[in-house]
Amino acid sequence: MSTVDMTHGGGGRAMADLIRDVFHKHLGNPILDRGDDGGRVTVPGQRLVMSTDGHVIAPLFFPGGDIGSLSVHGTINDLAMMGAKPLYLTAAFILEEGFPLADLERVVWSMANAARDADVQVISGDTKVVERGKGDGVFITTTGIGVVADGVDLSAHNVRPGHSVLVSGTMGDHGVAVLSKRENLSFETEIVSDSAPLHGLVSDMLAAVPDITTLRDPTRGGLAATLNEIATTAGVGITLDEAQIPVAPDVAAACELLGLDPLNTANEGKLIAICPREDAQTLLDTMLEHPLGRNAAIIGETIADPAHLVQMKTAFGGTRIVDWLAGEQLPRIC
Repeated sequence: MSTVDMTHGGGGRAMADLIRDVFHKHLGNPILDRGDDGGRVTVPGQRLVMSTDGHVIAPLFFPGGDIGSLSVHGTINDLAMMGAKPLYLTAAFILEEGFPLADLERVVWSMANAARDADVQVISGDTKVVERGKGDGVFITTTGIGVVADGVDLSAHNVRPGHSVLVSGTMGDHGVAVLSKRENLSFETEIVSDSAPLHGLVSDMLAAVPDITTLRDPTRGGLAATLNEIATTAGVGITLDEAQIPVAPDVAAACELLGLDPLNTANEGKLIAICPREDAQTLLDTMLEHPLGRNAAIIGETIADPAHLVQMKTAFGGTRIVDWLAGEQLPRIC
C-alpha cells in the first residue's frame, strides 16, 4: 500500500503498522518507543506526562457531547492512563472557510465547560483557516501536561501472566451514539456517548490499589484493539469471559442490527485496568463506588502465551480469537 487510506486511522492493525513503519522508524526514542498513551519525563522536582490528540469526528455534535468537550476529555484521559493529574491544555483549531461562527462558539463554549469541570486550564492555542471544502468544518488538536506522583509507573510493559483484567463500564456507547447521529438512526431510547474525564476515577483506583500495572482507554478500535495492543507489548496472552463484559442492552441491540461488534466499537469515557489477581476485588469495589465505574467488571486475566493472543470464552461455551480489525469499523469516530 503506497498511500494513506482510512484504515490507517481506525485503531486497528493497519494503524499499528503505520505507527511502527513510519513514525517510530524516524522519530523513535526510549520515551516514544514505550508505546504508552503519553510520554513521561522527569524534570527537577517533578515527574511530568505530556500527550497530544487530534480530533476529526463527524458529526461535530452528537448525543452526549461534541468535538469541543471530546477534545478535552480525550487528552485528559490519555494523561490519566499514565496516572497523571492533568494540569494544562493547549488547543489548535483548523477551521474551514464558511464554517458558521455560531457553531464555532458552541464548540469553544463546550470545550471551556469541559475544561472547567475537569479543573484544567487551556493556556495556549493556535488557529488556522483552510479553503472551503478542505477542512470539514473544524478539526481540533489538544496537547496536555500533567504531573504524576512518585512510585506510579503504569505501562503495558509491567503486565505479567496471572493478572486480572477489568473494565470500568459498558462497551461501545460512544461509537454507536456517533453512528446513530451520523446516519439519522432512531432507536427506542437515545444512545448517548460516554465521553467523560477519567482522572478522578483513576485517582481513587490508584489510592486503593497502588500496584495497578497498566491503564488504557479503549477508544478507536475498542476493547479488542486495545487488549491486543497490551498483549503484544507485554508479551502475554489474555483470556476473556464474554458473559462478564458489560454491554448496554440498547447498544447490543443496535450493534446486532447494524452488524457491528461492541468489542471493536469506540469508547470515550471507559478504561481498562490490569492488576495483580489478589488486588482485583479491591479494585473492582473501588471502581463500583465511583459514578464513572458503576458498571465495572472483572472480564478476564493474562496468561503465558508465546503467540500473545486475546481469546474469549463465548456465551455458547466455545472459544474464539478476539483479533483487532485490519482496518476500521467506523471512521471519523473521535
